Amino acid sequence: MTEIAYIGLGSNLDDRQSYLQAGLTELDALPEVKIKKISSLYETFPVGYTDQPDFLNAVCSLTTSLPPMDLLVAMQEIEAHHHRQRTIHWGPRTLDLDLLLYNTCQITNKKLTLPHPHMHERCFVLAPLYEIAPHLVHPTTGEHFTTYCRELACSSQVKEIGSLTFNP
Repeated sequence: MTEIAYIGLGSNLDDRQSYLQAGLTELDALPEVKIKKISSLYETFPVGYTDQPDFLNAVCSLTTSLPPMDLLVAMQEIEAHHHRQRTIHWGPRTLDLDLLLYNTCQITNKKLTLPHPHMHERCFVLAPLYEIAPHLVHPTTGEHFTTYCRELACSSQVKEIGSLTFNP
């Protein structure tokens, strides 16, 4: 069965755009995954641990036959391939791939929480997500993501700066 998932992409080290492009390309190369849409690139300030460079962020939608945990493992393997280090919570990273949504699936365990527990609090997720899927509703709260964008004034917190190369 094919499912729809949304993935957040982020990078704030070295050639940020190249890391995001490589992550997107490697996701799409997985046999059980097909990228459908990719947002623009947004430059954003770091959240949580703020003593680090600004991020580039994007969100993509994809279809997959992988179960959520298998998709997460594949994403973490792609991050590791790009030397992702997890030394500082919310710290700098070459490539960050976050599983935001997997249809309306709700999961809570030690390795995965769906929907992503902080996505509705972060403009670097909300702005690109809204760009590619303005109709989406948070599976847990039932709120449209546009409501969260408006409440957080996301248009003033992110800066659209370009795009990734993508041909569905």
